[in-house]
Amino acid sequence: MDHKNHVFIARSLDGFIADKNGNIDYLETVPNPDQSDMGYVNFIKKMDALIMGRSTFEKVFSFGIDWPYDLPVFVLSQSLKELPQELTEKVEIISGSPNEVLNIVHQKGHHHLYIDGGKTVQTFLQEDLIDEMTLTTIPILLGGGIPLFGDLAASLKFKHLHTQVFLNEVVQSHYQRIR
Repeated sequence: MDHKNHVFIARSLDGFIADKNGNIDYLETVPNPDQSDMGYVNFIKKMDALIMGRSTFEKVFSFGIDWPYDLPVFVLSQSLKELPQELTEKVEIISGSPNEVLNIVHQKGHHHLYIDGGKTVQTFLQEDLIDEMTLTTIPILLGGGIPLFGDLAASLKFKHLHTQVFLNEVVQSHYQRIR
């Protein structure tokens, strides 16, 4: 069975996915009058499930909107014990090492996985478990915050597949892990 783990995430020019207060308001600094999804809808259609960290889950839930995902969502957490009632059919709490989590999710029939959240992406990269990354760069320097990337035991080489510019300012590049 073909397994692929994908990252689709935005960051600032200086590599942060959220500011010093954990906010992501910077994502709306470029006017988007036509509400371009910048490839997200096509990306998410190819995914079987989403694995996200607890902080990302709490951030998405805090928006006070309808749950935005139609695919199964697995939230990585050691501390989260229960979910809001309205999400019990859509979200599952899961814990373990990245490989343990992948084994569980694969056994449930999900093989093309969207990996989301700063710590989660970093942990999967530390274990060399990311196959493709789509990185969308917003032209702003946040000067600090939650970094997308962290320390790695060894370099991980990626191949550039393509780059696209949205709204004449937002640069999105797609990379594939070279194994």
